[in-house]
Amino acid sequence: MGVDYYKILQVDKTAKDDDLKKAYRKLAMKWHPDKNPNNKKEAEAKFKQISEAYEVLSDPQKRAVYDQHGEEGLKGQVPPPGAGGAGPGGASFFSTGDGPTTFRFNPRNADDIFAEFFGSSGPFGGMGGGSGGMRGTRFPGGMFGDAIFSSFGEGGGGSMHQSVPRKAPPIEKRLLCSLEELYKGATKRMKISRDIVDASGKTIQVEEILTIDIKPGWKKGTKITFPEKGNEQPNSKPADLVFIIDEKPHPVFTRDGNDLIVTQKIPLAEALTGYTVHLTTLDGRNLTIPINTVIDPNYEEVVPREGMPIQKDPTKRGNLRIKFNIKFPTRLTAEQKAGIKKLLG
Repeated sequence: MGVDYYKILQVDKTAKDDDLKKAYRKLAMKWHPDKNPNNKKEAEAKFKQISEAYEVLSDPQKRAVYDQHGEEGLKGQVPPPGAGGAGPGGASFFSTGDGPTTFRFNPRNADDIFAEFFGSSGPFGGMGGGSGGMRGTRFPGGMFGDAIFSSFGEGGGGSMHQSVPRKAPPIEKRLLCSLEELYKGATKRMKISRDIVDASGKTIQVEEILTIDIKPGWKKGTKITFPEKGNEQPNSKPADLVFIIDEKPHPVFTRDGNDLIVTQKIPLAEALTGYTVHLTTLDGRNLTIPINTVIDPNYEEVVPREGMPIQKDPTKRGNLRIKFNIKFPTRLTAEQKAGIKKLLG
């Protein structure tokens, strides 16, 4: 059995051109020898396999021969899918005059394929095999954007070095919101000061207003990210600025997921004889909730759809859960005790 190019690139046999490019980009970056200095021999072998697999599968003619005859047929002598003649990229058709036209595939240099794909002589540097070197050359575009390369010496594959801007870790800030803001939604404007590097390389301070739209139902821990709004330093990318939602304590309600909880203090007499709850909701409505059952210390009244808006669908809401703190008398007279026994006995 020959080499399975589809398995090497980790794609299936129906893979399109975009699928092959994504697979090659990921694997070539992972196994490039310059990225594996401690395991260079294995990396070189894998890098070569990956390049060869991409070269074959990305070329319709080579892929057709491979699909029909496998690796042995691709590199041996088999009838081609078309007429004879010179083929592109390391493939040739020829005829001996004694039999059918034959097809032979000669893999290209893996570094050449890598350089063509990424638009430069190698994003990592250290790719040998070239003669002479390019001094201080800027390569536009490609996977890494602008990158400066330099090489030393004449002939024999010089050493290349690349300056890749690093990005600082995210800066996280707590953003306190009231339950009313998280219930109805709100807009907050945050004034920030940060350092930036101007065109001359000088660091200057600027002020900026960031607008944050709080959506109904957002929970504690929700993150809002402003890309690259942290301080900037030479040769580095600014950090992302991340605001993390936190909830201010509320004098009446506490939140449990999408539910709101309120605790009412009531006398024992009303717990036994009936009680009416009066509440003002977070959006200013007045609720009247009569309770006509005996309220024991574990009783909980659930009012559907009077909780917090559900983030994924703000037209829906959680529940309002009413709990009770029953105030028991600390002293009873003999007459009161007799009356209670008579009443409840």
